[in-house]
Amino acid sequence: MDPKKNIIGENLDDIIFSNRNKAYGAYFLRKNYTKYLTRAAVLGVSACLLVIGGAWGFNKFIAPNLEKEQVDVVDIDLSKLEEQLDEEEPPPPPPPPPEEPPPPPPEVKQVQFLPPEPKADEEVKIEEPPPTLEEVEKAVISNKDVEGDDVVDAFTPPPPPPPAVTKPAGLAKPKEEQIFTAVEQQPEFPGGTKAMYEYIGKNIKYPAAAQRANVSGRVFVKFVVEKDGSIGKIDVLKGIGFGCDEEAIRVIKSMPKWNPGRQNGKNVRVYFTMPVFYQLE
Repeated sequence: MDPKKNIIGENLDDIIFSNRNKAYGAYFLRKNYTKYLTRAAVLGVSACLLVIGGAWGFNKFIAPNLEKEQVDVVDIDLSKLEEQLDEEEPPPPPPPPPEEPPPPPPEVKQVQFLPPEPKADEEVKIEEPPPTLEEVEKAVISNKDVEGDDVVDAFTPPPPPPPAVTKPAGLAKPKEEQIFTAVEQQPEFPGGTKAMYEYIGKNIKYPAAAQRANVSGRVFVKFVVEKDGSIGKIDVLKGIGFGCDEEAIRVIKSMPKWNPGRQNGKNVRVYFTMPVFYQLE
């Protein structure tokens, strides 16, 4: 009697899944559990018996036949082998390869040159001999012979010498001396920078046009300090107009001589740039 069946005869799995979805996998597994377990046990026991039987048959029938098979072992005496090799004559060395013939020398370029041979029906021209030295001295060289008077001196006189140059040729202007922008010792206003701006402040005049236009600012001026300290060429780099540029140039020209710039122990010409301030009170 199946223990899973109750008194009425219903299966326990049917009671458990009476109100549940039997198509779900759990119902199928519980219902076929005993069948799959029996099948697995039979297959496991059969596999074990097969392995044990195979091992027993191998030890009973196959292993004794393998032990009966013997391997023939041949002993080789190396000393006798060496004696046999020594008794055998070595083969003669191979003959050396035949020597290759040297390459032929390179051919030199040649040009056929044969003296002309006159043809049978062609007249042979007899060349006239060249004139003698005496004939050349008393005649002028030409491409034909002409009868005439003998020449006393056949050489033409050389042309007269060119007239002597009495006026010296104009020499190029000497190259203007270099103007430096930076030297070992920069040029300086007598008394220093403070004295220079004091001089400008005392001597500069505010142009009337700039005052009426209420113009103020800075005029940047670039000038050359010569070797003797005098002021050379003056250029306005940036101006403000209304007469301020011209007034700045005037004041700088009126400056006393500066201490000149020096390079390698010598006085040189140096560029100097400075601003001139204009400001209304």
